[in-house]
Amino acid sequence: MKQGRLFGKIIGAVAVVSLALTACGGETADPGDADTGAPADGGGGGYTIAIVPKDSTNPWFVRMETGVKKYAEEHSDLEVFQRGPAETDATQQAQVIRDLIAQQVDAIGVVPVDPGALEPVLKEAMDAGIVVVTHEGASQENTMYDIEAFNNTDYGAFIMDNLAEAMGEEGVYTTMVGHVTNASHNEWADGGVARAQEAYPNLTLLEENPRVESQDDGETAYQRAKELLTAYPDLKGIMGTSSFDAPGVARAIEELGLQGEVFTAGTGMPADNKEILEKGLVHALTLWDPADAGYAMAELARLILEGEEIGNGVDLGVPGYEDMQFAEGSDKVLEGAGWIVINADNVDDFGF
Repeated sequence: MKQGRLFGKIIGAVAVVSLALTACGGETADPGDADTGAPADGGGGGYTIAIVPKDSTNPWFVRMETGVKKYAEEHSDLEVFQRGPAETDATQQAQVIRDLIAQQVDAIGVVPVDPGALEPVLKEAMDAGIVVVTHEGASQENTMYDIEAFNNTDYGAFIMDNLAEAMGEEGVYTTMVGHVTNASHNEWADGGVARAQEAYPNLTLLEENPRVESQDDGETAYQRAKELLTAYPDLKGIMGTSSFDAPGVARAIEELGLQGEVFTAGTGMPADNKEILEKGLVHALTLWDPADAGYAMAELARLILEGEEIGNGVDLGVPGYEDMQFAEGSDKVLEGAGWIVINADNVDDFGF
């Protein structure tokens, strides 16, 4: 058994006690431009760290691998790589994790498709002495720490602010999530609804269909949006969460000739959405750089393997993650300040 896996068994029993603070918003940057503050050789112990995204083909997670590869380059004494399923499927993701357990890796960082469905296999990993960390898995029980780029409620409110601005702060809207089992997507949607109730009295949530599922698929998002806009002529806004939601909704808006009458905002990648932003089909997109999240997961795993104390203020080496704070009431969920907004004016500024 590798030294890191033995250490994982020891540290898995240690409880970290800290003050509970919430994070505030900020901007992130390409990890290629970041000063990580770590020596190029990493100072590690020859550990193997695997990052497991929701799937290996989604552009979001292709970008995440950029950060993972950069981390590997900067920590040449570690073996760090990304490996994901061929599609967004919890069963396939669980199998990838089981394969990594069999390979006796020292640490696994996971972006869970379905936190509940992954509990058994992540428990297997932790029982085997493997360090487990997650991202976008605030409800995950079998993880040592979960990294969130920001407070999920605040991020949802931020998306809603952008949608409300596009809608002129009035009209009927609904919310869309990748999967109804996705913890972070639903927390963002809940945060958006709460923000609308608090700040926009002339916005009304579509009572008959307050939350729809896109299955993390652009075609499905497009089809569901067409169905909604046909069934509910008064619908004026759709708040997306998955990176496929707003682009799929925008396609439906354009096809139905509803530009300027129906609006969407949500999460998405700059280069992939340049055209719809410049056309005005999407008012604004919000995101965090997934490359930074991949880098941060690898760094958190290394710190745990090397016995570093994980507490408020922990620095994971990239902007937005250099002063992580525990979420209120949690000693497991670490929140950063990593969101950014993309619109037609700045879409060319990001380089990814």
